[in-house]
Order: sequence, then C-alpha cells, then structure tokens
Amino acid sequence: MNKNLSDQKLREKLSEEAYSVTREAATERPFSGRYWDHHDKGIYHCVCCGLALFDSSSKFDSGTGWPSFFQPVAEENVVRKEDRSLFRIRTETLCAGCDAHLGHVFPDGPQPTGLRYCINSAALDFVAEESP
Repeated sequence: MNKNLSDQKLREKLSEEAYSVTREAATERPFSGRYWDHHDKGIYHCVCCGLALFDSSSKFDSGTGWPSFFQPVAEENVVRKEDRSLFRIRTETLCAGCDAHLGHVFPDGPQPTGLRYCINSAALDFVAEESP
C-alpha cells in the first residue's frame, strides 16, 4: 500500500465525493451511499489504495444510514485517531495503507466487540466473494 499517493493521481482516480471524504474528512449524507444497505458477501477495500478493510460477515444494520461493522478484517489495517472536530471528542478511523479518512468508531456496537465502525460508502470499494 502506498501512503505517498499523489494528490493529482487521487483526484483523477476518485469521484469528487470519494476525494472529499477520503482526503478532506467529509461525511456523506446518511442513507445515500451505495453500501449502507448492501448485503452481498465479500470484502470492502479502501477506495484509494485497495487495502482490505472490512469483511461483510462483520457488517450489521446500525440504523444510522452508513455501512457499519463490528470489526475490521485486521486490526492493523485500520488506524484510530482522536478527532476533536464538531466540538466533541470522537475516534476517527483511517486506512493504514494510505491515511484515507474512512469514518469513525463508536463503543455502541454489537458483540463480540461492542464496537460500531461507521464508515462512509464513498471510502470503500467492494469485492464480491467468488462462488464455489
């Protein structure tokens, strides 16, 4: 994975919304992203660098309008960072491969982790599980 992806290459590769979310920490409107109500089996990857981030088996309906997961594919693939924007303290999630803003993680998810990774669809690419 490449943390040195040029800004110009990312602007060419990504949609305006994906660039705004991943590079400027914007948030897509709830219930508007392509993956909030997506139920296929497979892996969700970083839209910028392709790093595997979340497995569909950890996805759940949080009722928030954003894709929500109770754990990443691998802990080392997602970085957590304190976010003091919007006059409150939250925990931002970033792609470990390229520092793309993904969303936030909250302590109100289901077991087994009790976490809710609330992720912007615009930050993700989905790769479907191959049929046997």
